[in-house]
Amino acid sequence: MYDTFLPGFALSLSLILAIGAQNAFVLRQGLHRAHVFWVCLTCAVSDALLITAGVAGFGLLAQKLPWFEPLMRYGGAAFLIWYGAMNFRAAWRGGVVLDSKGRDGQSLRKALLTLLALTWLNPHVYLDTVVLLGSISAQYDNRLAFGAGAVTASFTFFFALGYGARLLAPLFARPRTWQALDVIIGLTMWAIAAKLILM
Repeated sequence: MYDTFLPGFALSLSLILAIGAQNAFVLRQGLHRAHVFWVCLTCAVSDALLITAGVAGFGLLAQKLPWFEPLMRYGGAAFLIWYGAMNFRAAWRGGVVLDSKGRDGQSLRKALLTLLALTWLNPHVYLDTVVLLGSISAQYDNRLAFGAGAVTASFTFFFALGYGARLLAPLFARPRTWQALDVIIGLTMWAIAAKLILM
């Protein structure tokens, strides 16, 4: 089992590690110590559903529905452009620091809706989880163990990122650091959006 579980874990972790829309949002929420558990759980469960769909053999959805891929691609790009612009605006305004309570004032509902959009409107999520992990899992006899390893990696990473962000709290007590993070997140969102439009 472990000879199948560990490759699933390693591949999934390598795909998640790259900074992206999901990770940037989790990092920000972790720094603010705002709804961290629910944010991490939402990311991990979303990934688990997508990985399960891929391992179960639903990676043919884009082939069955020709309109699905461009809809997800351009819809995702539009959302990322908007979200990136919001981060640039926050960087321009400045003045953000971690307060004593560590909260950013965003409601749980708004945080989760934003996160769900960043997750489910991003075509790269489908490519990484449903298509790539799903197709690679087919190479193993024990696809269930491979999928379990991939799901475990997702839970491990997101909770480590969300709660580990607190270690950076002293650094983010300075407004300039927040401005730099907002610029980096904005550039990341726009870079991903450009890649989606030009692919």
